[in-house]
Amino acid sequence: MTRVAVIGAGPSGTAVLRAFQSAAKKKAKIPEIVCFEKQSDWGGLWNYTWRTGLDEHGEPVHGSMYRYLWSNGPKEVLEFGDYSFEEHFGKAIPSYPPRAVLWDYIKGRVEKAKVKKWVRFSSPVRMVEWDKKKKLFNVTVHDRVKDRMYTEQFDNVIVANGHFSTPNVPEFEGIKTFNGRVMHAHDFRDALEFKGKDVLIVGRSYSAEDIGSQCWKYGAKSVTATYRSKPMHFDWPKGFEQRPLLQKLVGKTAHFKDGTTKDVDAIILCTGYQHHFPFLAEDLRLKTANRLWPLDLYKGVLWEQNPKLSYMGMQDQFYTFNMFDAQAWYVRDVILGRIKLPKQDVMTKNSKAWRKRELKLENDEQMIQFQGDYVKELIAATDYPKLDTEAINHTLVEWEHDKAHDIMGYRNKAYRSIVTGTMSPVHHTPWLEAMDDTMETYLKVK
Repeated sequence: MTRVAVIGAGPSGTAVLRAFQSAAKKKAKIPEIVCFEKQSDWGGLWNYTWRTGLDEHGEPVHGSMYRYLWSNGPKEVLEFGDYSFEEHFGKAIPSYPPRAVLWDYIKGRVEKAKVKKWVRFSSPVRMVEWDKKKKLFNVTVHDRVKDRMYTEQFDNVIVANGHFSTPNVPEFEGIKTFNGRVMHAHDFRDALEFKGKDVLIVGRSYSAEDIGSQCWKYGAKSVTATYRSKPMHFDWPKGFEQRPLLQKLVGKTAHFKDGTTKDVDAIILCTGYQHHFPFLAEDLRLKTANRLWPLDLYKGVLWEQNPKLSYMGMQDQFYTFNMFDAQAWYVRDVILGRIKLPKQDVMTKNSKAWRKRELKLENDEQMIQFQGDYVKELIAATDYPKLDTEAINHTLVEWEHDKAHDIMGYRNKAYRSIVTGTMSPVHHTPWLEAMDDTMETYLKVK
């Protein structure tokens, strides 16, 4: 029997499980699916842990999630085409859920699909190698509960462990002797730690924007964001400022490229993540920066040198959960033989054409359209439920404008579900006043 290994049970990995379960429900003969998850529960980054550094087994902590995180994009753009928020919660809910709500939603679909039996938890994959003679993958796994290493063979491997868990950490002159707290966003857990402190945020992307906002919301004395290329173009409130790139630290004094200085108590490095796959043999390993179109992946998922290996969710992302679904359904249909692949040179030519288009993108609206077109193409090839990508694109553009208009208040907006057509209610408490991020409080109706 054909066997498929799925590495990771976060939003990408569970999308794969749901894709195969969906096919089985329609009486298709599916392979044996084995999903290896290093954590003790599924949900990936949405499965919050208080731990940083190493977990209870001595494994590097996967999660970069923090308390008080709310979705930084409307839920309507990530809603599963086959499982709406209304179906899960029994009612329409506001557009910007906190972490616990999204985790519950992700789990709800796969719990309903009854695919947990396919997952081996606390089981990090140590090595994946391709046996050219047998044309099979040797997958070596560490069962951390039993502390046992073993190797099994699979016909296909799907890498779904994401790329937001291994920090990219720069070095700055004087940081070794800085007299305050230094951490990467990966280890950020609670904004209350920085109440009454002067915080320096290094970076200008989503992590910098959101962690800086969190620190300000929960009482930081000041927030200073330092950028390499250009500032974040938002109207920040009093006490939140931006400076050109940090050059050095002398004691607790930060020196910036424009010659200005500021004393700070803590530094949070919001400097991105690496695509990191130490468990893959060299000839199987994707090497890329965080971009909309990584090369070497046909249709953004299939490893062109050996398409029995697939990667999920490797792109820089405007689309998230439903893009992972589109990828999962596509990879599933390749494995089931429903989609025939061209020769390697044709696959590579296709990838280069997408990259050429990517290089011409000039702004966020064009990038959103680009990724929407990609998702639309994948969905058209499978039986995934119809998804109006143009409506998603429109909502994403509206979201970008909302942020530009009011960076501290955009989460108070509401949008219409693209899946059900229902208008979402406005949340009962403005985001700046909502200090309790529990699901129970969020779902209360005033």
